[in-house]
Amino acid sequence: MPDTAAFCPGCGRAMGPVERARGTVGVLPEAWAGALAYFFLPAIVFLLVEPYNKNRFVRFHSFQCFGVYLAGVVVVAILRIVGFALFFIPVLGHLFVWLMSMVVALAFFMVMVVLAVKALQGEMLRLPLVGPFAERHTSVT
Repeated sequence: MPDTAAFCPGCGRAMGPVERARGTVGVLPEAWAGALAYFFLPAIVFLLVEPYNKNRFVRFHSFQCFGVYLAGVVVVAILRIVGFALFFIPVLGHLFVWLMSMVVALAFFMVMVVLAVKALQGEMLRLPLVGPFAERHTSVT
């Protein structure tokens, strides 16, 4: 396999360097703190409390949590607008809005679970639109 390969031809895994959590921050291991950051309240606490807000791994996952929640708010607002437009279709409009709401809620739940599991594994999984936002706000001052 050439040294410049981005992905393994056999399994498809990325060949680039992966940042991993190592050690502890405060009383928690970095991986646990990163996974807890995907619950909204601990993410706020981690950005305010001293040993956690200096750790790059925990800050990244906290800001990515905020980005995912913000994206969720935007998607819910769009669904509300679409739901109002479809309100005038008697039965199918309500059913379609309810079905789309359930699918979107399940998708956001699954994304949060995957992100928390990746954080528990010590990896910094960057989402396409939210990851660069979290990466910009990760630098410790």
